[in-house]
Amino acid sequence: MLDFLGRPTSLCSGPSRRAFLSVGALGFGMGGFSLANLLRADEQAGRKNSHKGLINIFLGGGPPHQDMWEIKTEAPAEIRGEFSPIATNVPGIQICEVFPKLAARMDKSVVIRSVVGCKDRHESHQCMSGWFPDDLRALGGRPSIGSAVSKLQGPVDAAVPPFVGLAQKTQHLPWSNSGEAGFLGAAYTAFKPDGPGMENMKLNSISMDRLRDRRRLLTSLDTMRRDIDTSGIMAGMDAFEQRALDVLTSSKLLDALDLSKEDPKTLERYGDGKPYKYQYDGAPTCNDHLLLARRLIEAGVRVVSLSYGRWDSHGKNFDLVRDHGSKLDQCLSALIDDLHDRGMLDDVTVIVWGEFGRTPKINNEGGRDHWAQVSSAFLAGGGMRTGQAIGATNRLGEYASLRPVHMQEIIATLYHNLGINTAATTIADPTGRPQFLVEHEPIKELI
Repeated sequence: MLDFLGRPTSLCSGPSRRAFLSVGALGFGMGGFSLANLLRADEQAGRKNSHKGLINIFLGGGPPHQDMWEIKTEAPAEIRGEFSPIATNVPGIQICEVFPKLAARMDKSVVIRSVVGCKDRHESHQCMSGWFPDDLRALGGRPSIGSAVSKLQGPVDAAVPPFVGLAQKTQHLPWSNSGEAGFLGAAYTAFKPDGPGMENMKLNSISMDRLRDRRRLLTSLDTMRRDIDTSGIMAGMDAFEQRALDVLTSSKLLDALDLSKEDPKTLERYGDGKPYKYQYDGAPTCNDHLLLARRLIEAGVRVVSLSYGRWDSHGKNFDLVRDHGSKLDQCLSALIDDLHDRGMLDDVTVIVWGEFGRTPKINNEGGRDHWAQVSSAFLAGGGMRTGQAIGATNRLGEYASLRPVHMQEIIATLYHNLGINTAATTIADPTGRPQFLVEHEPIKELI
């Protein structure tokens, strides 16, 4: 293993260009699975599709549906809350006053006000996969969208992983889950730029000649083990190790993660989300992660997932929404504009959602508690029929009164936008049994 030493810094402002790298163990998720093994698995899959993309923005903690996308103006004071609705650029659709920039881009967006099928569990898994951690747990669990897409479609470019997770580690660990590989195994786990063993990809003071010399040294030290290998497996590994080095020495992924290469005006449009408030045991409001997501998709990544803010508003709900919501309004509207201006919006789906909604009644701390009966989602791009508000809750925001949308319908729509037919596509589990990706169909109003 080769170590390149430097100084790691927080990924929140983009990864440091002087940090630590272990060649041969680039941190693919918590398992530390090697890059070479991931490339090997991609080679075995042997399939590539056109480059559609997904940016999955998880609002960990459960955002209040009635304080964001469907203000309950007719509800009594103990339920209604402090916000007023504002008009969007689509006649008849209103959203919360803290989202004026998104209101001006409603024609490129969709709000779903009647999401059902969630559980009262503080974890991202249901938004990353459409399933719960208990599903097929004995076999390893259900794979996330990013992992399934990695398996089914492989990389767009050998030098760029198909699935990247930007979710930073949080004190409440389930909120930092970028999407698990489940029964597919560690080869299809999200590539994490700040993961174990890989905090940068720059070869500090190491020339390519020295890198090759060290590679030859490792090969020579491995001679005895190779001499007794009769299966031919180790000899075949050389090609994958070389491809791993190709990723290391390619500028694509490194450049995508280097925000210093971005136009300062673009950085200003996204903002940085600081100061980080109401973070506690959750994620910071890293606005620049949305910019990193766009850059990664542009570089060839298929799926980028990230966690934005901490929305578990048991107290000071309205102060939290003003803080997190206004910051989200800035970076999400900038992302939509950025994708549109670059001609990418029809090919890239953006989704923003959390694990459940919040109680209709405001508690004594000025907060809202957990409410799994209904929640909401915001989507943009993806070639969908945008400019819509789908579904509704009753006057008090308690349950879906119009067009309940199961969370798996949303997941199925995301797969559809990525070019995967969920009605016909299966992945074999470890027993060899074919497993469908989801059990619901895509949202017919959007496709």
